[in-house]
Amino acid sequence: MNERAQEIERRLRDTLKPESLEIIDESHLHAGHAGAKGGAGHYVVTIVADAFRNLNTMSRHRLVYTALGDMMPREIHALSIKAFDPDEI
Repeated sequence: MNERAQEIERRLRDTLKPESLEIIDESHLHAGHAGAKGGAGHYVVTIVADAFRNLNTMSRHRLVYTALGDMMPREIHALSIKAFDPDEI
């Protein structure tokens, strides 16, 4: 896992205390893409956390974006989020 993905993981673990977390770096699939030219990456995050309980999709995504803070959009160009509460798995 590269340093940027490690930082994404650290921030999400520290903030949302997930039961499960998977981060996939898909940046290599977007080489030459306009957003990738500046060095920002493309990631897929699958996260299971109690913090998502009783929240709709938009609210769950807001929590993830808030946890990542200044990484968006400077270091992360694109982020696909699959967020679940433990009862949904």
